[in-house]
Amino acid sequence: MPRGALSAVGIAAALSIALTSCSSSSAPTAGGDTPAKGLVVGVTSDPDTLFPWKATQFQAVNVLQNLYGTLTEFDKDLNVVPGLAESWKASENGEKLTLELRQGVTFADGSTFDSEDVKASLEKIMDEKTAAVARASLSSVKSVEAPDAHTVVLELSGPDAALPANLATVNMAMLSSEDTEQELTTTPNGTGPFTLGKRVASQSITLARNEKYWGPEKPKVPTVEFRVIPDESSIVAAMQSGNVQLAVFDDPLVAQTAEGGGTIAVAKTPQLNYHVLQLNARHGDLKDVNVRLAIQCAIDRKQVLDTAALGEGEVTGPITAPAYRSDPAKRPCPTRDLAKAAGYLAKAGKAGGVTVKTIVSQGEYATSVNEAQNLKAQLAEAKINLELEVLESGAFVDRWVAADFDAAVALNGGRPDPDGSYGRYFTSDGNLNKVAGYSSPELDKLFAEGKATTDQAARKPIYDRIAAHLEDNAAWVWLFAGYTYTATTSNVQGFVPMASGSLQYLRTTSVS
Repeated sequence: MPRGALSAVGIAAALSIALTSCSSSSAPTAGGDTPAKGLVVGVTSDPDTLFPWKATQFQAVNVLQNLYGTLTEFDKDLNVVPGLAESWKASENGEKLTLELRQGVTFADGSTFDSEDVKASLEKIMDEKTAAVARASLSSVKSVEAPDAHTVVLELSGPDAALPANLATVNMAMLSSEDTEQELTTTPNGTGPFTLGKRVASQSITLARNEKYWGPEKPKVPTVEFRVIPDESSIVAAMQSGNVQLAVFDDPLVAQTAEGGGTIAVAKTPQLNYHVLQLNARHGDLKDVNVRLAIQCAIDRKQVLDTAALGEGEVTGPITAPAYRSDPAKRPCPTRDLAKAAGYLAKAGKAGGVTVKTIVSQGEYATSVNEAQNLKAQLAEAKINLELEVLESGAFVDRWVAADFDAAVALNGGRPDPDGSYGRYFTSDGNLNKVAGYSSPELDKLFAEGKATTDQAARKPIYDRIAAHLEDNAAWVWLFAGYTYTATTSNVQGFVPMASGSLQYLRTTSVS
Protein backbone atom coordinates (compact mmCIF):
# COMPACT_ATOMS: atom_id res chain seq x y z
CA MET A 1 0.00 0.00 0.00
CA PRO A 2 1.46 3.42 -0.89
CA ARG A 3 2.24 5.95 1.80
CA GLY A 4 -0.72 8.11 2.62
CA ALA A 5 -3.26 5.64 1.23
CA LEU A 6 -4.93 5.15 4.61
CA SER A 7 -7.17 7.80 6.09
CA ALA A 8 -6.18 9.34 9.42
CA VAL A 9 -8.85 7.19 11.06
CA GLY A 10 -7.45 4.04 9.40
CA ILE A 11 -3.92 4.80 10.52
CA ALA A 12 -5.08 5.51 14.03
CA ALA A 13 -6.94 2.21 14.14
CA ALA A 14 -3.90 0.33 12.84
CA LEU A 15 -1.69 2.00 15.41
CA SER A 16 -4.16 1.16 18.14
CA ILE A 17 -4.03 -2.52 17.23
CA ALA A 18 -0.25 -2.43 16.95
CA LEU A 19 0.43 -0.59 20.19
CA THR A 20 -2.10 -2.17 22.50
CA SER A 21 -1.52 -5.83 21.59
CA CYS A 22 1.03 -7.68 23.67
CA SER A 23 4.52 -7.51 22.20
CA SER A 24 5.22 -11.24 22.08
CA SER A 25 4.04 -14.51 23.49
CA SER A 26 6.16 -17.01 25.36
CA ALA A 27 6.08 -20.62 26.40
CA PRO A 28 7.95 -22.44 29.16
CA THR A 29 10.90 -24.52 28.09
CA ALA A 30 10.99 -28.24 28.79
CA GLY A 31 13.34 -27.76 31.73
CA GLY A 32 11.41 -24.91 33.30
CA ASP A 33 14.02 -22.32 32.33
CA THR A 34 13.22 -18.77 31.19
CA PRO A 35 10.40 -19.03 28.66
CA ALA A 36 11.34 -18.56 25.02
CA LYS A 37 9.77 -15.48 23.49
CA GLY A 38 7.41 -15.57 20.55
CA LEU A 39 8.00 -13.52 17.41
CA VAL A 40 5.57 -10.95 16.03
CA VAL A 41 5.86 -10.17 12.31
CA GLY A 42 4.16 -7.06 10.98
CA VAL A 43 2.33 -7.53 7.65
CA THR A 44 0.03 -5.29 5.62
CA SER A 45 -2.53 -7.90 4.56
CA ASP A 46 -4.25 -11.07 5.69
CA PRO A 47 -3.69 -14.34 3.73
CA ASP A 48 -6.44 -14.73 1.14
CA THR A 49 -6.25 -18.54 1.30
CA LEU A 50 -4.77 -21.27 3.49
CA PHE A 51 -4.82 -23.89 0.71
CA PRO A 52 -1.25 -24.14 -0.62
CA TRP A 53 -2.00 -25.42 -4.11
CA LYS A 54 -3.94 -22.25 -4.96
CA ALA A 55 -1.91 -19.60 -3.13
CA THR A 56 -0.65 -16.72 -5.28
CA GLN A 57 -0.81 -13.82 -2.83
CA PHE A 58 2.60 -13.15 -1.27
CA GLN A 59 1.32 -13.10 2.32
CA ALA A 60 -0.50 -16.41 1.88
CA VAL A 61 2.68 -17.99 0.47
CA ASN A 62 4.76 -16.62 3.37
CA VAL A 63 2.46 -18.19 5.94
CA LEU A 64 1.92 -21.48 4.15
CA GLN A 65 5.60 -22.20 3.53
CA ASN A 66 5.98 -22.34 7.31
CA LEU A 67 3.08 -24.80 7.70
CA TYR A 68 3.77 -27.22 4.84
CA GLY A 69 6.68 -29.22 3.51
CA THR A 70 7.84 -29.83 -0.06
CA LEU A 71 9.84 -32.66 -1.61
CA THR A 72 12.77 -30.36 -2.31
CA GLU A 73 13.72 -26.98 -0.85
CA PHE A 74 15.93 -23.99 -1.65
CA ASP A 75 18.80 -23.09 0.65
CA LYS A 76 19.74 -19.47 1.37
CA ASP A 77 21.71 -19.35 -1.91
CA LEU A 78 18.75 -20.79 -3.87
CA ASN A 79 20.39 -24.14 -4.48
CA VAL A 80 17.98 -27.09 -4.60
CA VAL A 81 18.44 -29.23 -1.49
CA PRO A 82 16.57 -32.17 0.08
CA GLY A 83 13.25 -31.57 1.78
CA LEU A 84 10.73 -34.34 2.35
CA ALA A 85 12.73 -36.26 -0.26
CA GLU A 86 16.17 -37.12 1.12
CA SER A 87 17.51 -37.80 -2.37
CA TRP A 88 16.45 -38.12 -6.00
CA LYS A 89 18.02 -39.63 -9.07
CA ALA A 90 17.16 -39.45 -12.76
CA SER A 91 17.49 -42.49 -15.01
CA GLU A 92 20.12 -42.45 -17.74
CA ASN A 93 17.58 -41.53 -20.43
CA GLY A 94 15.93 -38.94 -18.17
CA GLU A 95 12.52 -40.60 -18.40
CA LYS A 96 12.32 -41.61 -14.75
CA LEU A 97 12.94 -39.71 -11.53
CA THR A 98 13.20 -41.79 -8.34
CA LEU A 99 12.78 -40.05 -4.99
CA GLU A 100 13.71 -41.57 -1.65
CA LEU A 101 11.55 -40.08 1.08
CA ARG A 102 12.54 -38.96 4.54
CA GLN A 103 11.34 -41.37 7.25
CA GLY A 104 9.79 -40.50 10.59
CA VAL A 105 7.89 -37.47 9.27
CA THR A 106 4.39 -36.76 10.55
CA PHE A 107 1.66 -34.31 9.66
CA ALA A 108 0.35 -31.79 12.19
CA ASP A 109 -2.51 -34.16 13.05
CA GLY A 110 -0.02 -36.90 13.98
CA SER A 111 -0.54 -39.10 10.92
CA THR A 112 2.51 -40.52 9.15
CA PHE A 113 3.82 -39.05 5.91
CA ASP A 114 4.66 -41.66 3.24
CA SER A 115 4.76 -42.33 -0.49
CA GLU A 116 0.97 -42.62 -0.81
CA ASP A 117 0.67 -38.99 0.30
CA VAL A 118 3.19 -37.94 -2.35
CA LYS A 119 1.42 -39.96 -5.04
CA ALA A 120 -1.98 -38.53 -4.08
CA SER A 121 -0.63 -34.97 -3.87
CA LEU A 122 1.12 -35.00 -7.24
CA GLU A 123 -1.81 -36.66 -8.99
CA LYS A 124 -4.24 -34.11 -7.59
CA ILE A 125 -1.97 -31.21 -8.58
CA MET A 126 -1.82 -32.68 -12.10
CA ASP A 127 -5.62 -33.00 -12.25
CA GLU A 128 -7.04 -30.00 -14.09
CA LYS A 129 -10.15 -30.13 -11.87
CA THR A 130 -8.04 -29.22 -8.83
CA ALA A 131 -7.08 -25.86 -10.43
CA ALA A 132 -3.65 -26.00 -8.80
CA VAL A 133 -1.52 -23.04 -9.85
CA ALA A 134 1.59 -25.24 -10.29
CA ARG A 135 -0.03 -27.88 -12.52
CA ALA A 136 2.05 -26.90 -15.57
CA SER A 137 5.26 -27.57 -13.63
CA LEU A 138 4.36 -31.28 -13.72
CA SER A 139 3.59 -31.37 -17.45
CA SER A 140 6.44 -33.85 -18.07
CA VAL A 141 5.07 -36.33 -15.50
CA LYS A 142 3.17 -39.20 -17.13
CA SER A 143 2.51 -41.20 -13.95
CA VAL A 144 3.41 -41.45 -10.28
CA GLU A 145 4.16 -44.79 -8.66
CA ALA A 146 4.76 -45.69 -5.00
CA PRO A 147 6.55 -49.08 -5.00
CA ASP A 148 7.04 -48.91 -1.22
CA ALA A 149 6.29 -46.55 1.67
CA HIS A 150 9.47 -44.53 1.24
CA THR A 151 10.01 -44.50 -2.54
CA VAL A 152 8.25 -42.55 -5.29
CA VAL A 153 8.93 -43.02 -9.00
CA LEU A 154 7.92 -40.36 -11.51
CA GLU A 155 7.58 -41.62 -15.08
CA LEU A 156 8.42 -38.71 -17.37
CA SER A 157 7.83 -37.97 -21.04
CA GLY A 158 11.49 -36.98 -21.25
CA PRO A 159 14.26 -35.24 -19.30
CA ASP A 160 13.01 -32.34 -17.16
CA ALA A 161 15.84 -30.19 -15.87
CA ALA A 162 13.44 -27.83 -14.09
CA LEU A 163 11.54 -30.45 -12.10
CA PRO A 164 13.68 -30.61 -8.90
CA ALA A 165 13.49 -26.81 -8.53
CA ASN A 166 9.78 -26.73 -9.34
CA LEU A 167 9.08 -29.25 -6.57
CA ALA A 168 10.47 -26.77 -4.01
CA THR A 169 7.62 -24.25 -4.14
CA VAL A 170 4.78 -24.24 -1.59
CA ASN A 171 2.33 -24.62 -4.50
CA MET A 172 3.77 -28.17 -4.59
CA ALA A 173 3.21 -28.78 -0.87
CA MET A 174 2.73 -32.39 0.16
CA LEU A 175 -0.69 -33.00 1.72
CA SER A 176 -2.12 -36.00 3.51
CA SER A 177 -3.99 -38.29 1.13
CA GLU A 178 -6.84 -38.23 3.65
CA ASP A 179 -7.37 -34.45 3.58
CA THR A 180 -9.68 -32.41 1.36
CA GLU A 181 -9.41 -28.83 0.15
CA GLN A 182 -12.48 -27.91 2.18
CA GLU A 183 -10.85 -29.13 5.40
CA LEU A 184 -7.50 -27.50 4.71
CA THR A 185 -8.92 -24.05 4.00
CA THR A 186 -9.72 -23.74 7.71
CA THR A 187 -7.40 -26.30 9.34
CA PRO A 188 -3.98 -26.63 7.65
CA ASN A 189 -2.34 -30.01 8.15
CA GLY A 190 1.25 -29.93 6.99
CA THR A 191 4.70 -31.24 7.80
CA GLY A 192 6.31 -27.81 8.22
CA PRO A 193 8.16 -26.28 11.17
CA PHE A 194 4.98 -24.68 12.53
CA THR A 195 1.31 -25.56 12.92
CA LEU A 196 -1.71 -23.27 12.88
CA GLY A 197 -2.48 -21.79 16.28
CA LYS A 198 -5.10 -19.05 16.26
CA ARG A 199 -6.52 -16.87 13.52
CA VAL A 200 -8.48 -13.63 13.91
CA ALA A 201 -9.69 -12.56 10.46
CA SER A 202 -8.10 -9.35 9.18
CA GLN A 203 -6.14 -8.98 12.43
CA SER A 204 -3.67 -11.79 12.98
CA ILE A 205 -2.70 -15.37 12.32
CA THR A 206 -0.54 -17.17 14.88
CA LEU A 207 1.60 -20.25 14.22
CA ALA A 208 2.83 -22.60 16.94
CA ARG A 209 6.10 -24.51 16.94
CA ASN A 210 5.76 -28.04 15.54
CA GLU A 211 7.41 -30.10 18.26
CA LYS A 212 7.52 -33.10 15.88
CA TYR A 213 9.16 -31.23 13.00
CA TRP A 214 11.54 -33.48 11.09
CA GLY A 215 14.27 -30.87 10.58
CA PRO A 216 17.71 -31.06 12.21
CA GLU A 217 16.46 -28.69 14.91
CA LYS A 218 13.09 -27.44 16.08
CA PRO A 219 12.08 -23.80 15.49
CA LYS A 220 13.61 -21.54 18.13
CA VAL A 221 10.47 -19.52 18.88
CA PRO A 222 7.31 -21.08 20.38
CA THR A 223 5.03 -18.92 18.23
CA VAL A 224 5.08 -16.65 15.20
CA GLU A 225 2.26 -14.14 14.98
CA PHE A 226 1.64 -12.41 11.65
CA ARG A 227 -0.06 -9.21 12.79
CA VAL A 228 -2.01 -7.23 10.18
CA ILE A 229 -1.19 -3.51 10.25
CA PRO A 230 -2.34 -2.12 6.89
CA ASP A 231 0.38 0.52 6.49
CA GLU A 232 4.14 0.07 6.49
CA SER A 233 4.77 3.32 8.39
CA SER A 234 2.48 2.11 11.17
CA ILE A 235 4.46 -1.14 11.31
CA VAL A 236 7.60 0.93 11.93
CA ALA A 237 5.85 2.65 14.84
CA ALA A 238 4.87 -0.76 16.25
CA MET A 239 8.49 -1.93 15.99
CA GLN A 240 9.77 1.18 17.70
CA SER A 241 7.39 0.55 20.59
CA GLY A 242 8.50 -3.10 20.87
CA ASN A 243 5.19 -4.64 19.80
CA VAL A 244 6.50 -6.04 16.51
CA GLN A 245 9.96 -7.56 16.07
CA LEU A 246 10.25 -8.27 12.34
CA ALA A 247 8.81 -6.92 9.10
CA VAL A 248 9.63 -7.00 5.41
CA PHE A 249 9.09 -3.69 3.62
CA ASP A 250 8.72 -2.90 -0.07
CA ASP A 251 8.85 0.88 0.28
CA PRO A 252 12.47 2.13 0.43
CA LEU A 253 11.42 5.38 2.12
CA VAL A 254 9.75 3.44 4.95
CA ALA A 255 12.90 1.31 5.24
CA GLN A 256 15.02 4.46 5.53
CA THR A 257 12.68 5.81 8.21
CA ALA A 258 12.89 2.55 10.15
CA GLU A 259 16.67 2.45 10.05
CA GLY A 260 17.00 6.12 10.89
CA GLY A 261 15.63 5.63 14.39
CA GLY A 262 18.70 3.65 15.47
CA THR A 263 16.81 0.83 17.20
CA ILE A 264 15.91 -1.18 14.09
CA ALA A 265 18.33 -2.93 11.73
CA VAL A 266 17.39 -3.15 8.05
CA ALA A 267 18.85 -5.71 5.61
CA LYS A 268 18.51 -4.89 1.90
CA THR A 269 18.10 -7.91 -0.39
CA PRO A 270 17.91 -7.87 -4.23
CA GLN A 271 14.85 -9.74 -5.42
CA LEU A 272 13.98 -12.21 -8.17
CA ASN A 273 10.45 -10.79 -8.02
CA TYR A 274 9.70 -8.34 -10.81
CA HIS A 275 7.38 -5.38 -11.28
CA VAL A 276 5.43 -5.59 -14.51
CA LEU A 277 2.57 -4.13 -16.50
CA GLN A 278 0.73 -7.26 -17.58
CA LEU A 279 -1.08 -6.95 -20.89
CA ASN A 280 -3.91 -9.30 -21.82
CA ALA A 281 -3.32 -9.91 -25.52
CA ARG A 282 -6.75 -11.53 -25.82
CA HIS A 283 -8.66 -8.39 -24.80
CA GLY A 284 -9.85 -5.55 -27.04
CA ASP A 285 -7.22 -3.33 -28.61
CA LEU A 286 -4.44 -5.32 -26.96
CA LYS A 287 -5.07 -8.16 -29.42
CA ASP A 288 -3.02 -6.09 -31.87
CA VAL A 289 0.71 -6.50 -31.24
CA ASN A 290 1.24 -2.96 -32.53
CA VAL A 291 -0.84 -1.52 -29.69
CA ARG A 292 1.17 -3.55 -27.19
CA LEU A 293 4.44 -2.39 -28.75
CA ALA A 294 3.20 1.21 -28.60
CA ILE A 295 2.67 0.81 -24.85
CA GLN A 296 6.11 -0.74 -24.44
CA CYS A 297 7.82 2.07 -26.36
CA ALA A 298 5.97 4.84 -24.51
CA ILE A 299 7.29 3.82 -21.08
CA ASP A 300 10.49 5.03 -19.44
CA ARG A 301 11.11 2.18 -17.01
CA LYS A 302 13.80 4.05 -15.12
CA GLN A 303 11.30 6.84 -14.45
CA VAL A 304 8.86 4.31 -12.97
CA LEU A 305 11.64 2.92 -10.78
CA ASP A 306 12.80 6.36 -9.65
CA THR A 307 9.28 7.63 -8.96
CA ALA A 308 7.83 4.61 -7.19
CA ALA A 309 10.89 3.08 -5.53
CA LEU A 310 13.42 5.94 -5.21
CA GLY A 311 15.60 4.27 -7.84
CA GLU A 312 16.15 1.29 -5.53
CA GLY A 313 16.48 -1.55 -8.02
CA GLU A 314 17.27 -2.07 -11.68
CA VAL A 315 15.37 -2.08 -14.94
CA THR A 316 14.80 -5.72 -15.89
CA GLY A 317 13.92 -7.96 -18.79
CA PRO A 318 11.63 -10.97 -18.39
CA ILE A 319 14.03 -13.37 -16.65
CA THR A 320 15.54 -12.32 -13.31
CA ALA A 321 17.16 -15.63 -12.26
CA PRO A 322 20.92 -14.89 -12.07
CA ALA A 323 22.05 -17.80 -14.28
CA TYR A 324 19.53 -16.90 -17.00
CA ARG A 325 19.15 -13.12 -16.59
CA SER A 326 17.69 -11.26 -19.58
CA ASP A 327 19.39 -8.20 -21.04
CA PRO A 328 16.88 -5.32 -20.87
CA ALA A 329 18.74 -3.54 -23.68
CA LYS A 330 17.62 -6.25 -26.09
CA ARG A 331 14.01 -5.16 -26.58
CA PRO A 332 12.22 -3.20 -29.31
CA CYS A 333 12.44 0.05 -27.33
CA PRO A 334 15.17 -0.20 -24.68
CA THR A 335 14.60 3.51 -24.00
CA ARG A 336 11.41 5.53 -24.26
CA ASP A 337 10.57 6.46 -27.84
CA LEU A 338 7.30 8.35 -28.31
CA ALA A 339 7.80 8.60 -32.08
CA LYS A 340 7.98 4.82 -32.36
CA ALA A 341 4.96 4.50 -30.06
CA ALA A 342 2.97 6.82 -32.34
CA GLY A 343 4.08 4.82 -35.37
CA TYR A 344 2.89 1.56 -33.81
CA LEU A 345 -0.49 3.10 -32.93
CA ALA A 346 -0.87 4.38 -36.47
CA LYS A 347 0.00 0.96 -37.85
CA ALA A 348 -2.77 -0.47 -35.65
CA GLY A 349 -5.21 2.10 -37.01
CA LYS A 350 -5.41 3.75 -33.59
CA ALA A 351 -3.61 7.05 -34.20
CA GLY A 352 -6.27 8.79 -32.12
CA GLY A 353 -5.38 6.71 -29.07
CA VAL A 354 -6.68 3.79 -27.01
CA THR A 355 -8.06 3.17 -23.52
CA VAL A 356 -6.79 0.24 -21.46
CA LYS A 357 -8.68 -0.78 -18.31
CA THR A 358 -6.05 -1.55 -15.69
CA ILE A 359 -6.35 -3.15 -12.25
CA VAL A 360 -4.03 -2.17 -9.40
CA SER A 361 -3.57 -3.81 -5.98
CA GLN A 362 -3.63 -1.57 -2.93
CA GLY A 363 -2.27 -3.41 0.06
CA GLU A 364 -0.17 -6.34 -1.13
CA TYR A 365 2.94 -4.28 -1.91
CA ALA A 366 3.76 -0.68 -1.18
CA THR A 367 4.72 0.83 -4.56
CA SER A 368 1.79 -0.39 -6.66
CA VAL A 369 -0.36 2.74 -6.86
CA ASN A 370 2.63 5.03 -7.36
CA GLU A 371 3.78 2.80 -10.23
CA ALA A 372 0.31 2.86 -11.77
CA GLN A 373 0.02 6.64 -11.54
CA ASN A 374 3.42 7.17 -13.14
CA LEU A 375 2.58 4.73 -15.94
CA LYS A 376 -0.72 6.51 -16.51
CA ALA A 377 1.01 9.90 -16.78
CA GLN A 378 3.68 8.60 -19.18
CA LEU A 379 1.26 6.74 -21.44
CA ALA A 380 -1.11 9.72 -21.62
CA GLU A 381 1.63 11.53 -23.58
CA ALA A 382 1.33 8.76 -26.20
CA LYS A 383 -2.50 8.97 -26.36
CA ILE A 384 -2.80 5.77 -24.36
CA ASN A 385 -5.22 6.11 -21.45
CA LEU A 386 -4.70 3.72 -18.54
CA GLU A 387 -8.08 3.67 -16.83
CA LEU A 388 -7.03 2.65 -13.32
CA GLU A 389 -9.18 0.57 -10.99
CA VAL A 390 -7.57 0.32 -7.54
CA LEU A 391 -8.62 -2.80 -5.61
CA GLU A 392 -7.85 -4.21 -2.18
CA SER A 393 -5.48 -7.17 -2.26
CA GLY A 394 -8.05 -9.99 -2.15
CA ALA A 395 -10.27 -8.46 -4.84
CA PHE A 396 -7.21 -7.86 -7.03
CA VAL A 397 -6.12 -11.51 -6.74
CA ASP A 398 -9.64 -12.70 -7.62
CA ARG A 399 -9.75 -10.51 -10.73
CA TRP A 400 -6.17 -11.43 -11.65
CA VAL A 401 -6.74 -15.21 -11.42
CA ALA A 402 -9.91 -14.82 -13.51
CA ALA A 403 -7.96 -12.75 -16.10
CA ASP A 404 -10.67 -10.13 -15.70
CA PHE A 405 -8.58 -7.18 -16.88
CA ASP A 406 -7.07 -5.56 -19.95
CA ALA A 407 -3.89 -4.78 -18.02
CA ALA A 408 -2.65 -5.27 -14.47
CA VAL A 409 0.08 -3.49 -12.52
CA ALA A 410 1.64 -6.42 -10.69
CA LEU A 411 4.54 -7.70 -8.62
CA ASN A 412 5.12 -11.30 -9.64
CA GLY A 413 7.34 -13.86 -7.98
CA GLY A 414 10.56 -14.81 -9.74
CA ARG A 415 12.21 -18.19 -9.32
CA PRO A 416 15.73 -19.60 -9.63
CA ASP A 417 14.63 -21.63 -12.67
CA PRO A 418 12.96 -19.74 -15.55
CA ASP A 419 10.66 -22.63 -16.39
CA GLY A 420 9.13 -22.32 -12.94
CA SER A 421 8.72 -18.58 -13.48
CA TYR A 422 7.09 -18.67 -16.89
CA GLY A 423 6.20 -22.17 -18.10
CA ARG A 424 2.81 -21.99 -16.40
CA TYR A 425 2.14 -18.56 -17.88
CA PHE A 426 3.26 -18.59 -21.50
CA THR A 427 2.73 -22.15 -22.75
CA SER A 428 -0.58 -22.83 -24.46
CA ASP A 429 -1.50 -25.53 -21.91
CA GLY A 430 -0.07 -23.65 -18.92
CA ASN A 431 -2.58 -23.42 -16.11
CA LEU A 432 -2.01 -19.65 -15.76
CA ASN A 433 -1.99 -18.98 -19.49
CA LYS A 434 -5.40 -17.34 -19.21
CA VAL A 435 -3.82 -14.87 -16.77
CA ALA A 436 -0.81 -14.32 -19.02
CA GLY A 437 -3.02 -13.60 -22.03
CA TYR A 438 -0.42 -14.75 -24.54
CA SER A 439 1.05 -17.95 -25.99
CA SER A 440 2.43 -19.17 -29.30
CA PRO A 441 3.60 -22.42 -30.92
CA GLU A 442 7.14 -21.05 -30.92
CA LEU A 443 7.06 -20.51 -27.16
CA ASP A 444 5.60 -23.98 -26.60
CA LYS A 445 8.52 -25.45 -28.51
CA LEU A 446 11.13 -23.33 -26.71
CA PHE A 447 9.82 -24.11 -23.23
CA ALA A 448 9.79 -27.83 -24.03
CA GLU A 449 13.37 -27.56 -25.28
CA GLY A 450 14.43 -25.66 -22.15
CA LYS A 451 13.06 -28.34 -19.83
CA ALA A 452 14.58 -31.18 -21.85
CA THR A 453 18.07 -29.64 -21.84
CA THR A 454 19.96 -30.62 -18.70
CA ASP A 455 23.17 -28.63 -19.27
CA GLN A 456 22.78 -25.13 -17.79
CA ALA A 457 25.12 -23.49 -20.31
CA ALA A 458 23.05 -24.95 -23.12
CA ARG A 459 19.79 -23.84 -21.50
CA LYS A 460 20.77 -20.15 -21.31
CA PRO A 461 20.47 -19.45 -25.09
CA ILE A 462 17.05 -21.14 -25.12
CA TYR A 463 15.69 -18.84 -22.43
CA ASP A 464 17.32 -15.87 -24.17
CA ARG A 465 15.16 -16.73 -27.19
CA ILE A 466 12.10 -17.02 -24.95
CA ALA A 467 12.80 -13.58 -23.48
CA ALA A 468 13.30 -12.10 -26.95
CA HIS A 469 10.01 -13.56 -28.17
CA LEU A 470 8.15 -12.14 -25.17
CA GLU A 471 9.71 -8.70 -25.67
CA ASP A 472 9.30 -8.60 -29.46
CA ASN A 473 5.61 -9.39 -29.06
CA ALA A 474 5.18 -7.13 -26.01
CA ALA A 475 3.41 -9.94 -24.20
CA TRP A 476 3.89 -7.88 -21.03
CA VAL A 477 5.95 -4.79 -20.21
CA TRP A 478 8.65 -5.73 -17.70
CA LEU A 479 9.61 -2.75 -15.56
CA PHE A 480 12.11 -3.35 -12.77
CA ALA A 481 13.34 -5.70 -10.07
CA GLY A 482 13.65 -4.08 -6.67
CA TYR A 483 14.69 -4.94 -3.15
CA THR A 484 13.03 -6.13 -0.01
CA TYR A 485 14.01 -4.53 3.27
CA THR A 486 13.98 -6.86 6.26
CA ALA A 487 13.63 -4.87 9.46
CA THR A 488 14.40 -6.48 12.81
CA THR A 489 14.57 -5.17 16.34
CA SER A 490 17.77 -5.64 18.31
CA ASN A 491 16.50 -8.72 20.17
CA VAL A 492 15.97 -10.76 16.99
CA GLN A 493 18.66 -13.17 15.77
CA GLY A 494 18.98 -15.82 13.08
CA PHE A 495 16.62 -14.67 10.33
CA VAL A 496 18.04 -15.06 6.80
CA PRO A 497 16.45 -12.93 4.03
CA MET A 498 16.24 -14.62 0.63
CA ALA A 499 16.25 -13.28 -2.94
CA SER A 500 13.08 -15.30 -3.55
CA GLY A 501 11.31 -13.33 -0.82
CA SER A 502 10.78 -16.51 1.19
CA LEU A 503 10.30 -16.34 4.96
CA GLN A 504 11.34 -19.97 5.43
CA TYR A 505 14.10 -18.98 7.85
CA LEU A 506 11.58 -17.99 10.48
CA ARG A 507 12.35 -21.51 11.70
CA THR A 508 15.90 -20.43 12.62
CA THR A 509 14.89 -17.08 14.15
CA SER A 510 15.02 -16.42 17.88
CA VAL A 511 13.94 -13.55 20.14
CA SER A 512 16.01 -12.74 23.22
